[in-house]
Amino acid sequence: MARLLIDGDDLVVRLSWGERLRTRRREVRLPDAMIKDARSEPDWWRALRGVPERGRRRPARPLGEWRHPRGRDFVALRSGYPAVVVDLWPTPSTAHLSRVAISVPPEEAGELLGNLRRHRVPERPAPASGHT
Repeated sequence: MARLLIDGDDLVVRLSWGERLRTRRREVRLPDAMIKDARSEPDWWRALRGVPERGRRRPARPLGEWRHPRGRDFVALRSGYPAVVVDLWPTPSTAHLSRVAISVPPEEAGELLGNLRRHRVPERPAPASGHT
């Protein structure tokens, strides 16, 4: 099962061995990710939006990137587990992803949400200016 964690200023999704094979990635690392919001969805399917772009789509186990009108999401979901959904502010390092949704064991969801919410940036960050 995938794991979602914060490593310094990076938001990291570590994938299990089988998930690595199916997505052809070891992990998803978003450097300097700015978290807009983090919440729990008791039903995994509510975290999905759009259509599969990369990765495989198995019934009740979506995994990979999903494309939708507002961008792309990375999902690693399983039926029977709640999903932790992390919405991201667009930054140069996270421009390709607008959301990460990962299924987690119910006993880990509360602690993970608390950790993610402590790193939340409630207002849209100002764009970096090129002038000094």
